[in-house]
Amino acid sequence: MKFKTWGAAILIALSVSGCVTAGSYCDIARAVRPSVEDKMTEGTKRQILAENFKLEKLCGVRA
Repeated sequence: MKFKTWGAAILIALSVSGCVTAGSYCDIARAVRPSVEDKMTEGTKRQILAENFKLEKLCGVRA
């Protein structure tokens, strides 16, 4: 009986610990800078601009 109780407690602790965050988006986000080797298709350009715009809007960082 003790094993089942401890097992359940450990499983609950493990599942809850995955929900903890260590900071915000602005703490870890960086502007996207393409490298020379990147294939700059229209879709790639659009994604880079969208991500950099989101960074600017949410964090006040100019990309």
